[in-house]
Amino acid sequence: MLGLIFFLPVSFTIVALFAWPIFEKAGIAGWKTLIPFYNLYLWLQIINKPLWWYIFLIIPFINVFMVMLMIVELVKCFGKHALWEQGLGVLVPFVYLPYLGLSADEKYIPADKRKKIKKTWVREWVDAIIFAVIAATIIRTFLIEAYTIPTSSMEKSLLRGDFLFVSKIAYGPKVPNTPLSFPFVHHTMPLSKDRKSFVEWIKLDYYRFAGLEKIKNNDVVVFNYPEGDTVSTAFQSNVSYYRLVKEFGRENVWRNKRRFGNIHYRPVDKRENYIKRCIGIPGDTLQIINQDVYINGELLPFPPNGQFKYEVYAPKGINQKYRDELDISAEDYDIWKSDPNHELPMTSEAAEALKKLPTVASVEKSVDPPGEWTEYLFPFDPAYPWNVDNYGPIYIPEKGKTINLTTENLPLYRRLIDVYEDHQLEVKGEKIYIDGEQADSYTFEMDYYWMMGDNRHNSADSRFWGYVPEDHVVGKASFVWLSLDPDKPLFNGKIRWNKLFRVIH
Repeated sequence: MLGLIFFLPVSFTIVALFAWPIFEKAGIAGWKTLIPFYNLYLWLQIINKPLWWYIFLIIPFINVFMVMLMIVELVKCFGKHALWEQGLGVLVPFVYLPYLGLSADEKYIPADKRKKIKKTWVREWVDAIIFAVIAATIIRTFLIEAYTIPTSSMEKSLLRGDFLFVSKIAYGPKVPNTPLSFPFVHHTMPLSKDRKSFVEWIKLDYYRFAGLEKIKNNDVVVFNYPEGDTVSTAFQSNVSYYRLVKEFGRENVWRNKRRFGNIHYRPVDKRENYIKRCIGIPGDTLQIINQDVYINGELLPFPPNGQFKYEVYAPKGINQKYRDELDISAEDYDIWKSDPNHELPMTSEAAEALKKLPTVASVEKSVDPPGEWTEYLFPFDPAYPWNVDNYGPIYIPEKGKTINLTTENLPLYRRLIDVYEDHQLEVKGEKIYIDGEQADSYTFEMDYYWMMGDNRHNSADSRFWGYVPEDHVVGKASFVWLSLDPDKPLFNGKIRWNKLFRVIH
């Protein structure tokens, strides 16, 4: 909580205000702690630090760490050199700083007259570790974070085993909803399947700082899984909790712990991280016609390395040499080979090349025909008989826009109103009630996005769970620095040398 309040001038004033009596012990009028920015200049003088430190105090996110250091230096002026004493100052400055200033027993020692304390090697290591953890946490929370591609949903644009950096500042970093959590762990403690890595003693509302750009069509985006608010610890986010409830019943899912594990709720920032391509932005109307995506009536180009599934008939199989040349993954091939009805995902270029092999009898793209309803696709209603290849049209909600709301189109917006924007929604007959009042229209409070994987037939994306709210957006996938092939041994093709250090498009 401490670090989060240093971004606004008024917050700087509040933090310095705790040091009012310390300023007076140092010979500076206490009322000067009320002057934003100037109070920090005086603070630097009290702890005898150079003026160039001030540069880092006006850099967002870095200033969090700098003020923590300044608090440590301030408590040293009272002879507080123990780690627990300095930690107390950082964690509860609103208590500890006034105590030091007001207590007659605590004597102020000017920074230039303090005795230098030689640290033990243990203390040196502890300080270094704490410094590294705090610095790394600030960097990965607000600036940039490393991710790994675990699934094939973005192939062949991004591959299983790709290690990439995601820019938090591209779209603007978010303030964590749950700031109290175990360092470098997302939602579950190491060596555990269901022990939470966070506590919700402090819950913060959604706030995003200004970014360098806005999300555009075809950007590759990392976001929190929208249906990941509730999870079965046995299945995690591999299978949606809501799909489990539809298939097995809520009572069975909650009571049968042997099969489903515990049922956990997760706040937005602790939901599973997904990576997809943003196909639709706020205000767009999206429609998929025979696998082609149209945005506002215009054809959206398909990613050059994207994949669809093909029905392949090759009784003698496909030679390893050709599979490597066509970049057909061992996992996909093994499943296809063991099940003749299974379809093989590949790029259109690979499919054309495969047709020319003498051992391949036929290669046909799989396409679900229009009107053939897939019941586990959003919005899960037979009034919208859509499938993965023929979907929509569907409007992507834009903040501030108002729509007419009816029982017919309510399935498209029910979760948005009820869950994402936290309103009480009821339907009585043909009438809709929001927060107890009858409603025939609704004004969106957030922007929403439509995400799809480049591996179109092997991607759990917006077609399966709908819109991605703006508060779920984590950052922009920017750069792949390492690529390891999970199907290859360590010293035989494990590193994909031609896939290293590539910018994500």
